[in-house]
Amino acid sequence: MTDLSAFPITKKWPVQNPDVLQLFSFPTPNGVKVAIALEEMGIPYEAHRVTLADADVRSPEFLSLNPNNKIPAIIDPNGPDGEPLGLFESGAILIYLAEKSGKLIGETAADKAKAIQWLMFQMGGVGPMFGQIGFFVKFAGSEIEDPRPRERYVNEAKRLLAVIEKQLSGQDWIAGDFFSIADVAIVPWLKGLHFYQADELVGLHDLPNVQNYIERFNARPSVVKGSNIPPREG
Repeated sequence: MTDLSAFPITKKWPVQNPDVLQLFSFPTPNGVKVAIALEEMGIPYEAHRVTLADADVRSPEFLSLNPNNKIPAIIDPNGPDGEPLGLFESGAILIYLAEKSGKLIGETAADKAKAIQWLMFQMGGVGPMFGQIGFFVKFAGSEIEDPRPRERYVNEAKRLLAVIEKQLSGQDWIAGDFFSIADVAIVPWLKGLHFYQADELVGLHDLPNVQNYIERFNARPSVVKGSNIPPREG
C-alpha cells in the first residue's frame, strides 16, 4: 500500500485508498474538468470535496499541495518513476493524465499539438474572460455602476464564442474529429455562462454549432457522472 503521509493535505482530507489517484476538487467549471477526464480515461480515483471557502483552499494543508490556493489538485500515487506526484493547475493535470493514459490526446503528434493548442485557448482566454463575466453579472461586480468593465468582458466573451462557433463548423469536437482534453476544458465554461445568468447577454443561444457541441458533450456518460464529483453538498 502506498504511503501518502508525506503530503500534509491528507491530514485534513484523509485518504481511504492510497493506491488510487487522489482528487481534491469542487464542481466548478475548472473543478469538473479533472473528474470528467478521469471518468473518460477509466483511471481509478478517490475524490475529496474541497470547498471554495478560505477554511479549505487557504488552509495550510491545501496550500501544501497547491500554493496558488485554487482547485483542482491531485496526488498520483503512481507518478513518474513510481514515485507519488502532487500536481495543481487543471490544464497541467489534464495534459499529465492524457499522456499517462494515452487517451483524450488524439492518435498522432499533430493531434496532440492541436488538442493542447485549444486547451491553452481555454486556459488563457475562455476561463479568465468568462470568469470575469460571472463576477460582473452574478456576483459582487454586478453592483458596480460603471458599465465599462462589464462591457469589456461581454465583448471579449462574444469574440471568443465566435471563434469557437467557427472552429466547430463541420466537425464535432474543437480539435477535429476526436474528443480531447480541450473539449473537457472548454465546455464546462460554456455551461458556466448559464450558471452566471449571462447566456443571453453574450448571445450563446444564437450559436448553433456551440449549442450542438454542448449537447454532444452532455450526452457522454463521463460528463453526466463527473459533473457532480465531488458533490457540491457534502
